[in-house]
Amino acid sequence: MKNNILKTCLVLSSAFMLTACGQEASNTTSTKDGKSSNLSGELTVYTAIEEELIPQYLETFEETYPEIDLNIVRDSTGIITAKLLAEGKNTEADVVWGTAASSLLELDEKDMIEGYTPKDSNKILPQYKDNLQPEKWVGNTTFMTGIVVNTQELKKRGLAIPKSYEDLLKPEYKGLIVMPHPASSGTGFLTVSAWLQMMGDEKGWNYMTKLHNNIGTYTHSGSKPAKLAASGEYPIGVSLVYSGVKQKQEGAPVEVVLPEEGLGWEVEANALIKKEDKESDTLAKAFLDWAISDEVMKKYYEANGFSTMKNNFEQLEAFPEGVEEKMYADNNLKWAAEFRSTILEKWEQQYGKKAEPKE
Repeated sequence: MKNNILKTCLVLSSAFMLTACGQEASNTTSTKDGKSSNLSGELTVYTAIEEELIPQYLETFEETYPEIDLNIVRDSTGIITAKLLAEGKNTEADVVWGTAASSLLELDEKDMIEGYTPKDSNKILPQYKDNLQPEKWVGNTTFMTGIVVNTQELKKRGLAIPKSYEDLLKPEYKGLIVMPHPASSGTGFLTVSAWLQMMGDEKGWNYMTKLHNNIGTYTHSGSKPAKLAASGEYPIGVSLVYSGVKQKQEGAPVEVVLPEEGLGWEVEANALIKKEDKESDTLAKAFLDWAISDEVMKKYYEANGFSTMKNNFEQLEAFPEGVEEKMYADNNLKWAAEFRSTILEKWEQQYGKKAEPKE
């Protein structure tokens, strides 16, 4: 199987243009274990999964479906969401894999999602999948926001490690904090959404205005603030917990702080794109079945320290304790989807001038 990430004929651009690739017919023959391993053809998958994780996750798919060629179109959640909304019914995507559930809910409002309940969906806990049948989206894992701090850089400056969102407002952190842009990054949006839900609308916007004074820049990637903290360029990054843990594993002098107020989080989820041409449906459904199979669900857990399925996976030492307990209990994904565009428009008007240049 050829696994093409950002394939030449599927290059993302700022104008969200996509050149279509041809799609081959598919054939199905079931094996004894029920897997259709001799399916063949071409499938286009849009994803916001961290780029370095994609090959790790796809190993078992390649083993089971060696004749399916995947065209993987990968970018941050905000860009993938905007791309799909811009393309509408003309999208080349067959499947969305590992993108924020609130984004999929927004796509569903545009009638772009086809209901499909994958095999083994019953293993997924109800709060991490659609409550309708057939399901419009099903979650793999969650991604959540932490505070990644460079302990050496803070020590040099004689500064304490922040323990809460409130701590980030202290004047001594002016210019030392970086966080993701919510329109570009799913991590950025889930963070803003969590603040508005935790604090309420007025207090939430007041908080972000005060925080803005301490922000050095807003990045277009959810993992970049962790990398900038690791390098010491900005000693404090509001970033993915996963990304902070990864930097620590690679030897960076960082710690991942779980804010006292709780963690904003999102479900990393999958969905079937609604298309008039049903030629790709068999391959797409096989992919969605695989995407929540036991083997790959274990890989999601090993990368993120969390799984949406009932499991007895061994607790990972690298992750800070209490991640699941700290996840904001009243997180409302439907609210986030409904008000996403309004929130982003207001945020851009008030804080967008500090965004880093787009590459």
